[in-house]
Amino acid sequence: MVISRTRISTVLAASAAAAALVLAGCSDNDDMSGMQHDTSSSAPAASSAPAARTDFNDADVTFLQMMYPHHAQAVDMAKLVPSHSQNQQLLALAAEVEQAQAPEMQQITTLLQSFGKPAPTAGSGHGGHTMPGMMNPDQMTALQAAPGPDFDRQWLTMMIEHHTGAVAMAETELAQGANDESKALARSIIDSQRAEIDTMRGMLGQS
Repeated sequence: MVISRTRISTVLAASAAAAALVLAGCSDNDDMSGMQHDTSSSAPAASSAPAARTDFNDADVTFLQMMYPHHAQAVDMAKLVPSHSQNQQLLALAAEVEQAQAPEMQQITTLLQSFGKPAPTAGSGHGGHTMPGMMNPDQMTALQAAPGPDFDRQWLTMMIEHHTGAVAMAETELAQGANDESKALARSIIDSQRAEIDTMRGMLGQS
């Protein structure tokens, strides 16, 4: 069978054209990939850093930094009661102290972080000796060792002093602070702890 030169030329030309189209398509895809990559990499990153707050002063920070470890000690004292006392009124009061002050500690942490200040710890602040009403380690050890009714009496006496110190700190915040949330916390502390002081004084009178 004889194939004409014209037909051979036609077949070869068609094959070459098809190959050229394939190569052109690959080249276009590579170019598009490069364009897409360049576009995505050149997009500016969105900034998510919050603006720093300015609605507070040094008195607010001092109040919060001192009140956190102050509250932490009150919670520690409250946790001693179930294992040391059988006084139902004291057990109920200790539960109230823990339930009120533990959430306030979280509120203090959140406020300080929003001010750009480090999160407090139970041992932070300005040291126990500068915070009114704080018990020293010897007092806490003596309380843990006290038996029965003697524990009840010591706990009430110490917690009255502790609450009185917290009220004094809160009153200073109201007089010198600038942040509305910190001052609202101070008012709450004054109201709740004054009421508990009255209750504890009554309980001491009954013992």
